[in-house]
Amino acid sequence: MLVAFSVAPSGSESVHEAVAAAVRVVRESGLPNQTDSMFTTIEGEWDECMDVVKRATEAVQRYGNRVSLVLKADIRPGHTGELAGKIERLDQALQQSAD
Repeated sequence: MLVAFSVAPSGSESVHEAVAAAVRVVRESGLPNQTDSMFTTIEGEWDECMDVVKRATEAVQRYGNRVSLVLKADIRPGHTGELAGKIERLDQALQQSAD
């Protein structure tokens, strides 16, 4: 499964430090991951993904009295490598339509 999530504290002025703490949890998890300006996406099994999201959220909680979590999941049993695979298929489709 792929899980894209964004987690941030409310009532805090150091959002970038809180987000860095969350991303650190993700990168140390060992799961395939990618961070962009809006979301961090991880790939793995249900329980391991949810554990990382929970730990990242807990890391952010230290920076404020309230936490906002946005989460989107693509649950596709039996498929791996989709973090890169979806982008590769999109690029191929774009190339074919340009030819």
